[in-house]
Amino acid sequence: MIIVCQKPLKRLKINGIALFPFIFVRKPEDKENNVLINHEKIHLRQQLEMLIIFFYVFYVIEYYYWLFKLKDGYLAYKRISFEREAYTKERDLNYLRNRKLWSFRKYI
Repeated sequence: MIIVCQKPLKRLKINGIALFPFIFVRKPEDKENNVLINHEKIHLRQQLEMLIIFFYVFYVIEYYYWLFKLKDGYLAYKRISFEREAYTKERDLNYLRNRKLWSFRKYI
């Protein structure tokens, strides 16, 4: 389910976020942005694979690992394996049909 949630996402300066089982987008027109929605659907699949809670735990650990190493929050975010997979495959709208289990591991 896709939900428009303008103010909180604007404050966070993000266009979308996947919090299982929902995708929250900043603007109503983002619901039609196939690339953004596909990116967030990839995250939903990752969350399911890791039984949801472990996704968030691993995401935070990986973020802080990269933050400590790179000393830059944005670069740390971009180095997270989940994000690397999602950004790499977000334009492939058929990716989730053929995606193998635990595919994010290729990006660690």
